[in-house]
Formats: sequence, structure tokens, C-alpha cells
Amino acid sequence: MSVLVSRLDPDQALVDALRRDDSSAPDLLVDTYGDRVYRLAFRITGSREDAEEAAQDALWTAARKIDSFKGDSAFGSWLYRITANAAYQKLRRRRTKEREIALEDVLPAIERDGRHFEPMDDWSRRVDDRAFDSELRRVLEHAIETLPHDYRTALVLHDVEGLSNPDIAETLGISLPAVKSRVHRSRLYLRQRLSAYMESTR
Repeated sequence: MSVLVSRLDPDQALVDALRRDDSSAPDLLVDTYGDRVYRLAFRITGSREDAEEAAQDALWTAARKIDSFKGDSAFGSWLYRITANAAYQKLRRRRTKEREIALEDVLPAIERDGRHFEPMDDWSRRVDDRAFDSELRRVLEHAIETLPHDYRTALVLHDVEGLSNPDIAETLGISLPAVKSRVHRSRLYLRQRLSAYMESTR
């Protein structure tokens, strides 16, 4: 399995350079992943300063501990996991434990016969009409920032970075059902926040 992943990993040349301790390897690592690592760290921490420090820590750790990379997963997934952990450390230093998102907080009320007690407003057409509205983007970005960091990270990895659920599970070291649950609940939460905003602008 690890041999197959290694052959398919587009970063194999980078991994080999890091293992050989080539003088150009650190610069290649930064050129290849610097922006992506910073973007992920920023979306988790919501702080440019923390994101810069977390990104630097993650890249330095990846270079220093490259021998611990066994090739069982893609190098990018391994680096994302290191980045997520570095960003989490920044959050833990300045935040108390955030509450979980309960399904009952984001799902519409449902009657016993399965019908929605409170119908969900269909504002999808209005979103399409105002997709590039700066205020709507601001509301969405703020809603993402208010997600608990575990949920925000899963959502960012899935919907922004485009990682598959199995890759996210590997990256964060959690189960596949946990990934699906976090992404699903995060989307419901964002839909609720956007729905409230659209309702208020009628």
C-alpha cells in the first residue's frame, strides 16, 4: 500500500529532496506548500499572526521530521495534519473549549409524520442573483469563523481545499463518519446563518 501511494504521490521528488537534506529542499517545500499551509492555518485560527506562526511551525516540523513520513498517505495530507495540529495549539492558548454543534440547533423542527414544522425558506435563487455581493460574502466568512475549530477545519478541507472525506479523516486523525458529520453540520449551520441574513434583507 505504501509503495503504491509513494508512486502516485506527486510530491515524491520533494519528499526525496527533504530526505536527502538537499540545500534547496526547504525553499522547494515553501514554494510548493507555503501558501496552502498558511491559508489553512488562517482559516482555522482566524488570526494572521497565529496563521503565520502555525504555518512556519508546520513547515519546519515537516522538514525536520520527514523521516517519520512513512508514505502510507499522500505527503500533502501528512503536512495538512501537521498544520492543523499547529493551528489548534494556537487556538488552545487563547480560547476556552468551544461547544459542539448540536443537530437540533441547526435542523428545522420536524413533526412526527416527518413534515417540517418550520419550513426552510428557499432563498437559493436570491443567492444566485447576489453571489458576488460583498456583504453576503462577509456574512458567510463571519459564519465560517464562528464555527468551532474542529468543524471549521473539516469544512475548509472539504469545501475549500477539495480534499476527499477519506483524506480528511487521515489528515485529522478522525473516523470517516466523524468527518461526514462535521461537514454536514457545518453546512447546516452556515445555511441557517445565511437564511437569517437573507430573511433580514427582504
